[in-house]
Amino acid sequence: MAWAEWAAWATWECNPHGCLGVGTELFLKKSGPNLSSLLPPGPARHCGAFFIYDAGMHFFSRLQHAWEHQASLLCVGLDPDIARFPHSLCAQGQQDPLGAIEQFCLGIMEATAPYCAAFKPQIAYFASQRAESVLERLSAAARDRYPHHIWLLDAKRGDIGSTAEHYAREAYGRYQADAVTVSPYMGTDSLTPYLQYEARGIFVLCRTSNPGGDDFQMLSTARNPLYVEVATQAAKRWNQHRQIGLVVGATYPKEIEIVRQVAPDLPLLIPGIGAQGGDLIATVRAGKTENGGMLINSSRAILYASQQDDWQQAAATIAQQTRQAIQAALASH
Repeated sequence: MAWAEWAAWATWECNPHGCLGVGTELFLKKSGPNLSSLLPPGPARHCGAFFIYDAGMHFFSRLQHAWEHQASLLCVGLDPDIARFPHSLCAQGQQDPLGAIEQFCLGIMEATAPYCAAFKPQIAYFASQRAESVLERLSAAARDRYPHHIWLLDAKRGDIGSTAEHYAREAYGRYQADAVTVSPYMGTDSLTPYLQYEARGIFVLCRTSNPGGDDFQMLSTARNPLYVEVATQAAKRWNQHRQIGLVVGATYPKEIEIVRQVAPDLPLLIPGIGAQGGDLIATVRAGKTENGGMLINSSRAILYASQQDDWQQAAATIAQQTRQAIQAALASH
């Protein structure tokens, strides 16, 4: 079957949400033709305007594939701040800010891809600079060039009803995210639209790395601190399709240990190492599982390792050193 024929069949048979066209999410069905010999490698397969996910591969499987294929638990955050760009790109950014942002992010991805399992673009850095179109192109580039990596949209959305449905469509459709960060503050209603994308992941804010997280996350309920209740709901109620993870900061390794006890099988997205000063060894000790169990994020320490012409090599060096430090911590405990 030619790709054009397959795309026509897939568009008619597989689209679960009725939104056809560029960026449509397609799921392979067992009843469809045997296409395994035609598909590109990797759990997220790309065919022209279409992005194909194996319906039998839930998010946990894709994450496990990324960990194993890349031999890494490192997640590289993409938080482009033109003021901190290398000097050569700062000058370009005055005339062509979108071009500078795109060139910088592509350069970071190219430099760090050998050492990480995931990229995490922070949507606010793009939206505030009117660079959503750049994020779309980066999303397509991630699919084309790094099919074994996780593309994790850091959006921290939290709303209900049709608004949440549009946020989910934005994350999984427009930006082709494998997973997205969300806030659970409005309850299960705010997660339901994301849960309907059964092959995609959701990282729920639980115990965040910022000091102000204490204001609410540490409040006691009738049974536990609020963050523990979030972890409990995530593990026991929301994870029906093996798509839920939790955001827990490296600045609070004791709380990581408690979360891991409550949610032993959920993947953890762990910010806070690098520039925020989280304890990597304590983090790994508290959060690791037999298969890894974590995406440990570093953003500024890698992104802005140098403002000179060696900025890509400097980023690659820090990413490699961070991966090695994570591996050493895993091996020692």
